[in-house]
Amino acid sequence: MKNLFAHTSAPWIRYSGYEYKTADDGTLYITVSEGAEPEMYRPMQEAEQLITDAVNVGLAAMHKASEEELKESVLDFVKKYGFLGFMTALPTTADFITYESVYLPKNHFIKEESLPTEKYLSYFYPFDKLDFRKKSVESGWSVTDREGIAITMAMGNAPQAVAMELQKEYAEKYDWILKEFTDLAFTFMTSFLYYLDYDTIDEQTRSLYRQGISAFGGISPTYRIALEKDSPVIVWDFHSLLVMVQMCFSFMLTDKDSDMRMCKHCKKAFVASRKGNEFCSQRCKNQFNVYKSREKKKGNKRDD
Repeated sequence: MKNLFAHTSAPWIRYSGYEYKTADDGTLYITVSEGAEPEMYRPMQEAEQLITDAVNVGLAAMHKASEEELKESVLDFVKKYGFLGFMTALPTTADFITYESVYLPKNHFIKEESLPTEKYLSYFYPFDKLDFRKKSVESGWSVTDREGIAITMAMGNAPQAVAMELQKEYAEKYDWILKEFTDLAFTFMTSFLYYLDYDTIDEQTRSLYRQGISAFGGISPTYRIALEKDSPVIVWDFHSLLVMVQMCFSFMLTDKDSDMRMCKHCKKAFVASRKGNEFCSQRCKNQFNVYKSREKKKGNKRDD
């Protein structure tokens, strides 16, 4: 994966602060904190850590962490990397503003196959609305604050909706983010256990594993080539952090040079620095050895 993305440019926006806020219908959202400042960064440069962090939030959910722990973990992720960008990841095209309606493939979050644009936008602006107007395929959108204008300009030729979802009024549902991370963790665990237990399970069980992992799929990003100072680079047009996460996760899971594993002690995902490494850190290895030594001594006492 490192070679594939060695010369890649894919900018995203994160703010200096995020917080939870509950809508009138009781839905819990993550919003940009008042007074937070936007920052542009390139998530591809920290892709392995980003994917590992996302999977570990999902693993915490699978391991039945408390609701407060999960809320803290999801918020920490958003603070570190920004929103996932569901608004442009879910439709059939990120350029949905130019269509009469928003068209959606099957997904976990919105059951309708098509929605009026204003209704679709309401999923992501439950508190403060954008100055957006739509009639048939014609639309108008204006932004007046300095930071909003800067973000819009920084997104360049990206679809209008990309700049819209990076504005401070945008919000994402907590349970949507958690569901997405749990799906990543389920896919990771399915792959990990399939090979770990391969010699001890029957073919019917193996088939169930293969069926489970085949359900994972993401939206394919587009790309273009740009001439930068030293060399040409691939510019991935993700249009959302979520699509980047899905694609990079897929490459990490299938790339033999990227040994993504689960720590034998703390049960967290990590990328092993060398083949066969079973622990994410020396500390976890030491703690595991201490635990095994104590268990062995208990067993000896029972035998006596």
